[in-house]
Amino acid sequence: MKKSTLKLQYNAPVTLSIFFLSLFALLLGQATSGWTTTQLFSVYRASPLDPLFYVRLFGHVLGHAGWEHFLNNMLLLLVVGPPLEEKYGSRTLLTGIAITALVTGILQCVLFPGSALLGASGIVFMLIMLSSLAGMRNGAIPLTLVLVAALYLGQQIYDIVFVQDNVANFMHIAGGVCGTVFGFAVRKR
Repeated sequence: MKKSTLKLQYNAPVTLSIFFLSLFALLLGQATSGWTTTQLFSVYRASPLDPLFYVRLFGHVLGHAGWEHFLNNMLLLLVVGPPLEEKYGSRTLLTGIAITALVTGILQCVLFPGSALLGASGIVFMLIMLSSLAGMRNGAIPLTLVLVAALYLGQQIYDIVFVQDNVANFMHIAGGVCGTVFGFAVRKR
C-alpha cells in the first residue's frame, strides 16, 4: 500500500515570487517608515543618471501603500496568475509582466510627473485581459475579451471622471492594453 503524503508545490514560480517579493517590499516599507517604498518600490520622474530610477521602473509593481492595497492586488494575482503561467509558461509570463511594468513606469513619468505610482494593479489587469484571450480559436476574437474589455474600460473611465481617489486608473487601462497586445503577440507565435 502506497503512503499518501501532502507536499507544498511552488507551482507558479513567477506568480508566487511576485507575491513574496511584494510581501517583503511591504514589510520592508513598514520597517523603514516608507523609505524603501519611496526609494525602490514607487516610480516617479527622476534623473536618468540616478541608478535607482531604473530599479523603480520595474520595482514599482512590488510596492503597495498598505495591507488593503496589497491584499486586493495579490488575491487577484494569485487567482489569475497560475493558470496563465501554466498555459504560457513562466518565462513568457515574466516577459509580459516586465513589459507592462516598464510601459506603466514610463507612462507615469511622462504623463504624471508630479506623482508617484506603486502597486501591481497594472500587472493584475494585464493578466485579466490576457486570460480573457485564453480561449481564442481560429483567429476569432473571444466574446469574453469584448465583455471584459467593455466592463473593465467602462469602470475605469467612470472612475477617472466621477471618483476622486488616489487610484491610478489610467495605469490600469495601460496594463489592460498591455495584456491584450501581449496576448495577441503570444498567440501569433
